[in-house]
Amino acid sequence: MIKLIIADDHEVLRHGLRRVIDSQADMEIVGEAESGDEVIELVEARVCDVLVLDISMPGPGFLPTLERIKSLKPKLPVLVLSMYAEEDWALRALKAGAAGYLSKNHKVEELTTAIRRVQRGGRYVTEALAERLAFRFSPDHEGPAHESLSDREYEVLCRLAQGKLVKEVAAELEISPRTVTTYRSRVLQKLELKSTAELIKYALEHRLTG
Repeated sequence: MIKLIIADDHEVLRHGLRRVIDSQADMEIVGEAESGDEVIELVEARVCDVLVLDISMPGPGFLPTLERIKSLKPKLPVLVLSMYAEEDWALRALKAGAAGYLSKNHKVEELTTAIRRVQRGGRYVTEALAERLAFRFSPDHEGPAHESLSDREYEVLCRLAQGKLVKEVAAELEISPRTVTTYRSRVLQKLELKSTAELIKYALEHRLTG
């Protein structure tokens, strides 16, 4: 039996995941979390075979949460689910220790296949994503400006691009509004933008808002 912890801050999406997993004879959910802090506590307290982890949750931020989990349980396979454009988050997630990456618009069969593969020690990305990631490593590839952002800068960019206020981003990432403002300034400078409005336009053009 594959024991799973699922982490997503949307109850409707967790309900959907439960329905999928409950329909599989070889899988069971042993814990649910709706924030980065909660999932870290669950991983510490319970034995599981696979963690299904959403990107957009309140707490320390996705990548710090993932890195913390991997430091606690280095061998625990983490399958990342995301609403964001696959290639923009996938490389960062895989570098941070994720075993697989899947966007939420894929079919049920692909999710269960991914869970079984990472549980066996494999890696999982879709064929389309694999092709796009391979293209990024080609010698003549000139990536978009946001590829130069740090992980934290990228997280702030994505959340601001969703129309969230600085204080909302600060609360979600558990950092101060002043720190968010500092990251925002760095993002604007690196992307050669002048305002949050231009930042949102950039994010829409590059499909960074989900």
